[in-house]
Amino acid sequence: MHAEEILREISDFCRRSGLAESTFGRRAVNDGKLVSRLRDGGRITTETLDRIRNFIATGPLGSNTGRTSAIELERRPAPHYPGIGHPAAPASADAQDPQRNFRFFDNRQKYLLFVNTCSEKQVVAHRVALELANIHPRPPALRLFDAGVGDASVLTRVMRAMHERFPAMPFYIVGKEISLEDIRLTLEKMPDRFFEHPATVLVLTNLYYSEAPWLTTHSLSAASSFVWHELALTGNSAHRFETQIAELQPFLAENWKARLSPKSGNPIYERPIVLVIYREDHRFLLDSIVPRRGGTDANYDLVIASQPYRARASLEFKAKRVIAPLARALGPGGRLIAIHSHGNGPGMEIIQKVWPNDNPFTTDRHQILKTVKQELGAAGRDLNFNAYADNRSLFRYDMHTLPTEISTAIGTSTLFAAWNAAIYVAQVEDDRLAEVVKDSHYLDATGEVLKKHGGLWFWDESFVISRKRE
Repeated sequence: MHAEEILREISDFCRRSGLAESTFGRRAVNDGKLVSRLRDGGRITTETLDRIRNFIATGPLGSNTGRTSAIELERRPAPHYPGIGHPAAPASADAQDPQRNFRFFDNRQKYLLFVNTCSEKQVVAHRVALELANIHPRPPALRLFDAGVGDASVLTRVMRAMHERFPAMPFYIVGKEISLEDIRLTLEKMPDRFFEHPATVLVLTNLYYSEAPWLTTHSLSAASSFVWHELALTGNSAHRFETQIAELQPFLAENWKARLSPKSGNPIYERPIVLVIYREDHRFLLDSIVPRRGGTDANYDLVIASQPYRARASLEFKAKRVIAPLARALGPGGRLIAIHSHGNGPGMEIIQKVWPNDNPFTTDRHQILKTVKQELGAAGRDLNFNAYADNRSLFRYDMHTLPTEISTAIGTSTLFAAWNAAIYVAQVEDDRLAEVVKDSHYLDATGEVLKKHGGLWFWDESFVISRKRE
């Protein structure tokens, strides 16, 4: 049996059961590094394979043998406490395992419900578009980097604003995204963008923050599997463009794959990939803009970092692994605008009614900028670090509701949408949700907050890092 098949079985089981891969290895064969060694080409004996298969079969998702399995013991919920409040889970050894803390923004149902019931993407796009008045593009193109494309709800709105302000200027746009589903949603929005602004080069990649702005990988092993694909769109209608972009789906399904990092628990690429799309009838004009394999200049005029990290991630991770590399990618006069959840507001009231004293928003813009400045050292001498006052940095977005929707009897769909928005913004993990959704207390808390405030809103926080002009 090939290692890939074994890994697929283990990964599927861990995903369904919520078990960390390292914990799976320890429970199944007393080897916490089993999965990582298999990914690195390690071999196992037939006896070890039998033990793996037996563990999967006797787990809670396999055949029921009538006995309590190791996974059931591990995932048994904490005791229920009276009243609505449930304390945060204790920091056990397994809770500290980074693979158990899955990347929140990859939970598709919560994400899509949030995007369609709240105005955050529109408000963020408006805030980003204000920065267009402060950039000074240089030939041959306006260069933009989106550090987390998502479903492109923000990017497409910013592209419209760019066209309004710079209608005759070529655009070089690079977007980083690890999720295949998000890439599909992004590409669905792009035919109209290529039609309205023909002089556009769109690049999508799954590279790390330290690699993506330059479209190159630092790892020799990753470089050997690098996938670089160009699509020159023919025709001159959005329909023709859509048809050709849709034909990329088999290619994406084959190559845009991710796995969990054994160190951080975040998804990382299985193989690095760069997808370059532009219009064939503008190839001559765009020749000096289309990137070539082997690395390219960054020098971005605008970098968008909207929700690029989890609120509960460490300050060091946010500053050193995300913001600092993006600041290095700025060109002369370039601006990086970073946006993350700030907390406060009715949304956090819901969270603290269910989990008293829980606060995922432990670092603010001032701490992040200070740490980024220290990380960059001499390389940050020509950068300006702009925290701004609260009246400029903070902005609010709301959950969409009808004027008569918040009344004495709030509809179930509104309650669920508000609850989803609250736990999405607070990035509450699924294993903590399992206990509180067993009864209606969480919906009662949500309803109380909605009636108290007549709706639901949240706050985002922004800051800007800009490079001095030459």
